[in-house]
Amino acid sequence: MMESWVRFSAQSQAKERVFRAAQYACTLLGYTLQRGGARAELLNTIKQLEAHMSLTRKLMRLGNSAEALEAAKRSMHLSDCVLRLCITVAHLNRAMYFACDNVLWAGKTGLLPELDQNKWSQRSFRYYLFALILNLTRDVYEIHLLMERESRSSAAKSVSSSPSPLTPSPEMGGEFPLNPSPSSALSPLPMISAGLNKQLQLLITVLRSNPPLLLDLLKNLCDVFIPLDRLGLYPTGSGFVGACGLTSSVLSILTIVHPWLKLKP
Repeated sequence: MMESWVRFSAQSQAKERVFRAAQYACTLLGYTLQRGGARAELLNTIKQLEAHMSLTRKLMRLGNSAEALEAAKRSMHLSDCVLRLCITVAHLNRAMYFACDNVLWAGKTGLLPELDQNKWSQRSFRYYLFALILNLTRDVYEIHLLMERESRSSAAKSVSSSPSPLTPSPEMGGEFPLNPSPSSALSPLPMISAGLNKQLQLLITVLRSNPPLLLDLLKNLCDVFIPLDRLGLYPTGSGFVGACGLTSSVLSILTIVHPWLKLKP
């Protein structure tokens, strides 16, 4: 029975992501047509289709608050305190976001005709933004841990493969200089540039070797602009929001089609 429920939940999530991709595709299409001077009737049709997609998604997410709470319970047993805090609080914010979304669905369908939809919409996007900020914090923390691990591994390999620093190397011309040159001591910019380049190469190596972390980071970066725009904190316009939503939806669908791309825990 548990396997059947998991399969049903995964199918529902996949359908919701497809509708999400279609919704933001409509947003991007409407912006493009408006910039191209399309007729008002066509623009209204696109907006109505987008609204129907949004309402359908709200219907599909009616049970997601309970799933987010269960995920928060599971994440409380993680051994790493930073991951435990970020993931648990992110799931709790997602649960509140879905709860507000359910109330909005009731208002849009007429079950709560007196509902202040604008206030509840702003409230839901605030919870959504908090969850995304915590997800990004978790991504940055995991990248930091992996970069430290990769740096230690590279240093250990370098020490084991290089000659002792106390032994002059004939290939390098005998003795090593005892003191750095005055020019290198007075010019920190080349050292800073070399350090930044090393960190950038390390970051690229870590992300290339961890596709789930890379996809989660890209998805969260795309998603975060949606509540920022809706709350008026960083307005970007419907075209940019549509492109970000469509991109993050496609990345989410990839993690459903290929489960190994989903970041765990």
